[in-house]
Amino acid sequence: QLQLVESGGGLVQPGGSLRLSCVVSGFTLDYYAIGWFRQAPGKEREGVSCVSDRGLIIKYADSVTGRFSISRDKAKNTVYLQMRSLQPEDTAVYYCAGEPRGTCRSLAQDYKSWGQGTQVTVSS
Repeated sequence: QLQLVESGGGLVQPGGSLRLSCVVSGFTLDYYAIGWFRQAPGKEREGVSCVSDRGLIIKYADSVTGRFSISRDKAKNTVYLQMRSLQPEDTAVYYCAGEPRGTCRSLAQDYKSWGQGTQVTVSS
């Protein structure tokens, strides 16, 4: 069974950067797409980014394109989300999740395993 453990959240000033990590166990990254989602207070959960099982498909939400970068380290079974130029609107709990089709499907319901979430707060 796929398991995911997230880390790297924290408090940063507007314009700052954070790198989130998602360590995957149970299967290697060859068999799952890994997506990042976020949920802010009072808002619905939204997809942020995704990298496919082979790393050849990468997706970003319009709100983060050009600022966030997703990457994977196959040897470490870890997926990263590098976040730059952070804005208060980026404040949310960030989750990584595994999608067994491996193709970065768009619906959250297609992601069958979820991490515990890590808080990102962007504030002066």
